[in-house]
Amino acid sequence: MSGLKTLRIRINSVKSTQKITKAMKMVAASKLRKAEERAEAARPYAERMDAMLKEVANSMAGRGEGPKTLVGTGSDKTHLLVVTTSDRGLCGAFNAGIVRATKGRIGALQEDGKTVKLFCLGRKSLDALRRDHEDLIIDRETELDKGGFGFPKALDIAQRITNFFEEGAFDVCSILYNHFKSVISQEVRVHQLVPFAAPSEPETDGSKPAAEAIYEFEPDEAEILDELVPRNLAVQIYHSLLESLASEQAARMTAMDNATRNAGEMIDDLTLLYNRTRQAAITKELIEIVSGAEAL
Repeated sequence: MSGLKTLRIRINSVKSTQKITKAMKMVAASKLRKAEERAEAARPYAERMDAMLKEVANSMAGRGEGPKTLVGTGSDKTHLLVVTTSDRGLCGAFNAGIVRATKGRIGALQEDGKTVKLFCLGRKSLDALRRDHEDLIIDRETELDKGGFGFPKALDIAQRITNFFEEGAFDVCSILYNHFKSVISQEVRVHQLVPFAAPSEPETDGSKPAAEAIYEFEPDEAEILDELVPRNLAVQIYHSLLESLASEQAARMTAMDNATRNAGEMIDDLTLLYNRTRQAAITKELIEIVSGAEAL
C-alpha cells in the first residue's frame, strides 16, 4: 500500500503543478495582447525615425560633420553589447537564445581583437553572463516592467549609454533583443545603435524604385541632428524593449501551454499505473484469502 500512497501523492502534486501552469498561461495570454499592441504600434515610429535620420545623414555625407553618435569615433576597437532579456524565467528558450547569441558575438569580437563590454537589461542576462563574463559588465538594469514600462525608462537607459560614449568607454554599441513575429515565433536580432547604422532597404518586387525625395531643412542639418540623434537612440531602445516584452509573454504562454499538456499526460500515465498497482494489490489479497481458506 505504500506504493499506492506514493502514487497518490505524485498525482496530487502534478495536478497542483498543472493548475499553476494553466494559470500562468492565462496571465501571459492576457499580458501578451497589450504587449503585442504596444510593440506593433511602436514599429512604424521607430522605422520612420531611422528613415528620417538616414535622410539627414545622407544630406551631410562627405562633410565630416555631425554628432559623434552619428558619425562615430573613427574606430571600432571597443564594442558595447546591450543584452535584453526578462527578469523572470519559465518562458522556454526566450532567455537562452539571447544569451547564446551574446556569447557567440563576444567570442567572435574577441577573436578579431576587439574589446567587449556588456550592458545587461533584465535579471536573466545578468545572472547568465556574469558567470563567465562578469568583468565585462559595466552597467545593468532590472525590473524593466515593474510598475508598467514606459518611454522614460528607455530615455534613462539611452542617456546612460550616451554618457559612456562621451567618456570614451566604447566605439560601437549594439542591442540584442527578441523580435516578436508571432505567438510561436520570436527572432533574435542585433541592431547597431552607435554610431547610427542606416536601415537596410526593403526588398522590392522588381519594380522601379521610387525617386528619392528632396528635403529642405529648417533649421540646418546640424541643429536637427543634435536633437534627433539622442531621441532616435531612446526610440530604438524603447522599440527593442517593447519587442522583447511581447516576445517574453508569447514565449511564456507557449511554454506554460506545453507544460500544462505535459502535466495532463503525466497525470494520465500515473493514474493508469495507480489503477494497475491497486488492481494487483487487490488480486494479491484475494489469492492470499483463497489460499488460506483452502489450507483450513
